[in-house]
Amino acid sequence: MQSSENALTNHEVTICLEGGAVLGPFNATWSVDTGSDVRELAREYDAFLQGEPQKRYKFHLHDTYTNTVHTLIVNFSKVTGICDHVRLKHNPDN
Repeated sequence: MQSSENALTNHEVTICLEGGAVLGPFNATWSVDTGSDVRELAREYDAFLQGEPQKRYKFHLHDTYTNTVHTLIVNFSKVTGICDHVRLKHNPDN
C-alpha cells in the first residue's frame, strides 16, 4: 500500500497516565498542509521511552472536523502509554 505524504490522516489519540487516569480520546488531523503535533507527540514519546530526555511538553492537536485545537501539556514521566488510532482511507484500487 502506498501513501502520499500529502494525504490527510485522521487520528484519535488517547493518553494513559500513572494511576489509571486517561486523557482523551482527542480527534486530530494531520497533513503537510494542515499542521498538527499529533505525529510529533508519538515520535517524541517513543524517543523518551528509548532513553532520550523529553524536549517538549506542549503539543497542539488540530481537529479540522470540529474546527478546534486541543492543547496538551504532558510530562512523559507520568505517561504509561499513548494510543494513536489512525483511520486510513480505503482505496479499492490497491
